[in-house]
Amino acid sequence: QVQLVESGGGLVQAGGSLRLSCAASGRTFSRYTMGWFRQAPGKEREFVAANAWSEGKTYYVESVKGRFTISRDNAKNTVYLQMNSLKPEDTAVYYCAADANDYCTGYGCYATLSEYDYWGQGTQVTVSS
Repeated sequence: QVQLVESGGGLVQAGGSLRLSCAASGRTFSRYTMGWFRQAPGKEREFVAANAWSEGKTYYVESVKGRFTISRDNAKNTVYLQMNSLKPEDTAVYYCAADANDYCTGYGCYATLSEYDYWGQGTQVTVSS
């Protein structure tokens, strides 16, 4: 069983920055693909970014490219989401997710919620205009 705990959310003005962290349990964290998703009020949960273990690549939804960066520290069992130039439309609950099996190939797969086996409880990000 893998437990994921997010932190780092909060209230920030448009144009500001936040860094989300997700601490994971599990002895094979370095082999997990890790993803970030978000869910705004009244909307479905959507993919934000993934760090794909098997491919050694990162993927981003188009709306955050150039502003958000996903990274990981395997020694700390932690994945990060650095969010810069935040916009009001980035307001959402952000969830960390782990894909322990990683049979994926390509963006379409890594952006699929059902690919991920474990989820955190979420952290609120609010961007004021």
